[in-house]
Amino acid sequence: MAERPWVEPSEVIAYTDYKQVQERSEAKLRVDISRAEQYVISYTNNDFSEYEEIPEAVKTAVILLAEAYAYNACADARSGGRRMKSETFDDYSYTSDDASYNADNLDVKVLLDPYVKVAVRHGITLRMRKL
Repeated sequence: MAERPWVEPSEVIAYTDYKQVQERSEAKLRVDISRAEQYVISYTNNDFSEYEEIPEAVKTAVILLAEAYAYNACADARSGGRRMKSETFDDYSYTSDDASYNADNLDVKVLLDPYVKVAVRHGITLRMRKL
């Protein structure tokens, strides 16, 4: 059985190009990794307990998600929780393309789809195929 955490903070730091994520404390990165792992478990309906070692695709998805969670947390801390796209005051104008990341934008589903377990409902699973 593969033990959690599946990814170490040093792996997220090694992957990311964002300075604020690289400077994030190890304790906070561990929380981001835990959230990412929980997303993977929830999405796949699979706790990966039958695996001796976590597949690379799943590790990659966890790294991408943890980086996004860390980046979003840093962005929220800088902006006080507000995300402004643009702002205008008299003759001053400011536009930001600093958007938050979410799992749908990261394309992690293509990495996780092979590991999705279909939840059995009422003990019966019906599969149909074209003849």
